[in-house]
Order: sequence, then structure tokens, then C-alpha cells
Amino acid sequence: MSKHVYKLTVDASDPALKLNLKELFRYKDLFFVLAYRDLRVRYAQTFLGLLWAFIQPATTLLIISVVFGKLVNVDTNGVPYPVFAITGISVWTYFSFVLSQSGTSLIGAQDMVKKIYFPRLVIPLSKAVVGLVDFGVAILILIALFFYYGIMPTANIIFLPAFIILLIIAALAVGIWFSALTIRFRDFQYVVPFLVQFGLYITPIAYSSQTVSNNLPEWASILFYLNPMTSIVDGFRWCLLGGSVPSDYFWLSVAVIFILFVGGVYYFKSLEKTMADII
Repeated sequence: MSKHVYKLTVDASDPALKLNLKELFRYKDLFFVLAYRDLRVRYAQTFLGLLWAFIQPATTLLIISVVFGKLVNVDTNGVPYPVFAITGISVWTYFSFVLSQSGTSLIGAQDMVKKIYFPRLVIPLSKAVVGLVDFGVAILILIALFFYYGIMPTANIIFLPAFIILLIIAALAVGIWFSALTIRFRDFQYVVPFLVQFGLYITPIAYSSQTVSNNLPEWASILFYLNPMTSIVDGFRWCLLGGSVPSDYFWLSVAVIFILFVGGVYYFKSLEKTMADII
């Protein structure tokens, strides 16, 4: 019987900023194992189980609908407010989950990082798969509301997959940054919950970005679109509800997403060789 011997060589002379996609692909099994483990741990020994993924967006929708839909009376261009709000909540649910989980993912897996070699980027990347469960539940709520109010998605829905990919990239971009920064500066693990809460208000979830643009000076609108989630929420609403084409600043927000993603990956790689020592 022939024996196959696999040899792993870690070359310290390799450039620190080299992104080895082939190596990431070789560890795809570990990627899926980590994602599956997180799913099991998340809902293990819970009374409601998967219902928790429904409770969070449903509760957020209820609160926002009462405060902004009834009390503030936000202009939604004739769209029922719960439908208007859930289009933003669905994408924010995914983004906030990946950001929260990725931000502390390396610290949570520090024993594994110290003991064995594997591409550390696998850890925050696996959170993107786990977050799809919450995203899927939020989409089911969205579909139910569309049926309830008798609303049909517009023809723009053909562009929805592109915005879903953009959402995943945006969530990973910020998540990878914070996972690396938390290793260097442990204070960042306390910044993440604040950022999630603050981001909920500066992202056009409960209100439209058009309202912001109409009531703020141009320089403030530019700052508003520096938020990477602004373009994604606008894009989702445009795909599902139609209306005016996203703002001229839309591409500024998209550019921020890709700059954050590329910068985050390379900053992460620059720390990868010393992570086991400083974690």
C-alpha cells in the first residue's frame, strides 16, 4: 500500500503582504468547519433556538415603525413604512452580526491560533457564512411584508445579487479591520458594540438618504455617503421598491467599501506572522 506524505513548509522569507488565495482555498474545509461550529454553538442549549434570529429583526422593525413610522412620520414616497424599514433592517442585521463576530473572532480562537498553523484570515471570513442565517430570516420577514401589503418588487430586482455581494464585502471589510486591530489594541473590542449602535442611526434604515441630502449641506452629504452601508441600503431599496436612482455620491460609498476591504486584508496579512506572539 502506498503512503502519501504531505509536507507543509512555512517560508519566513515570503512577503508579509502576499495574499495567497490558493492557500485559503486549501483550507476551505477548516472554513466550513468553523462556520458550522459557530452555528451549533450559537443555538445550542437555547430554549427558542433559531427563533432568536427572527426576534432580533422583528423587534427592531417594531420599535423603528412605532418611533419613526408613527411619531416622526418619515416620508417613504407612498411605501408602507414597515416595508420601507425592513429593507434597511435586513442588510443591517447581516452587517452588524459579521462586524460584531469578526471583531473578537481571533481573541476567541486564540488557543487554536497559538497551537497550529493555518491562514488566520479563515477565522473572520467564516463569520460571513454564519451571518447568512440571520440575513435569510430577515429576508423572509421582508417577503412576508411584501405579500401582506400586496407589493411586487420592481424590475430592478435583477441587480439584487450584486448588492448582496457588495454587502458581504462591506461586512468583511470592516470586520477584518477590527479583528486585526483588536489583536494590537484590546480596546477595540469595546469599540465594536458602540460602532454597531451608532451605525444604526447614521445609516438610512429608519429614514431615506434623500431626506438627508435635501436637508443637509453638500459637505455633510459627502460625509454621510462615506458610510459604506449607505450605498447598500439605497441599492436594496432601489432594487425592491424602485424610485429614483441612488444619489451621485453612491459611487463614493462603493469606493469606500473596496478601499476598506483591500486595506483591511493587507493590514491583516501584515500582522499574521506575529499574531500567535501578540494575541
